[in-house]
Amino acid sequence: MKKSPNPRDLTNGDADDIEERLRLRAPIVYHIIKREGEEELARPTSSLWWSGIAAGLCISMSVVAEGLLHQHLPDAPWRPLVENLGYTVGFLIVVLGRLQLFTENTITAVLPLMTDRSRHNLYLLIRLWTVVFIANMVGTFVFAAAAHYGGIFSPEQVESFREISRHFMMKDASEMALHGIPAGFLIAAMVWMIPSAGHAKFWVVVGMTYLIALGDLSHIVAGSTEAFLLLLNGEIGLWTTIGTFMIPTYFGNVLGGTVLFALLAYVQVKEEL
Repeated sequence: MKKSPNPRDLTNGDADDIEERLRLRAPIVYHIIKREGEEELARPTSSLWWSGIAAGLCISMSVVAEGLLHQHLPDAPWRPLVENLGYTVGFLIVVLGRLQLFTENTITAVLPLMTDRSRHNLYLLIRLWTVVFIANMVGTFVFAAAAHYGGIFSPEQVESFREISRHFMMKDASEMALHGIPAGFLIAAMVWMIPSAGHAKFWVVVGMTYLIALGDLSHIVAGSTEAFLLLLNGEIGLWTTIGTFMIPTYFGNVLGGTVLFALLAYVQVKEEL
């Protein structure tokens, strides 16, 4: 006699559904990001350069969106809660567009070196960091110059960009460095979360970068657009741009993204690799 099917038995479709809903284990996430890092390290210098410039231009849309919201919203206590959403726009373009952003590479390109500590990997990492960082700075400077001299935006809009930039550049060097650490950590956390995010990548990017804006944290690439806008307008000098903003924020972002998050990501899975 034929056995009647047990309602508790799983069909092939049920098994597939379970497989799809299983969270990626940490070692799998590590290998995914490491593989992406290896691909980035292997890219030609010219590809890294132009992708980095594009990322610098696109990340400046964060300042544009935030500035436009600042311009049109009433001066109310809740205004920062809304205008800081504009900060996420540039990151969405860069991350979903797979452009080269320096702070993403503080974890992505570091994991291959942690697994294989060779001179070749160290050279590739230094090459990528150098090329992408300089290209990002060129991109943000070109955007700031176009906004300042090009007449792309109205004088009222440019003044709104400068207004939010002034607030950011009021920090001293120690504040820039300290505020750069959690910013670097959050960007690295965003990169770590994306492989498991599926269709929610949009919200992962928005959530992490919104926290950076709301917390008034320091991001070396997005913040450089603000610094260059004030530099070109004669409100700050070159030393303030480099010494007070760039150097402290750079090391803060690297400390948060590489020394803290990437190292923690590695030590939690090294026995399983």
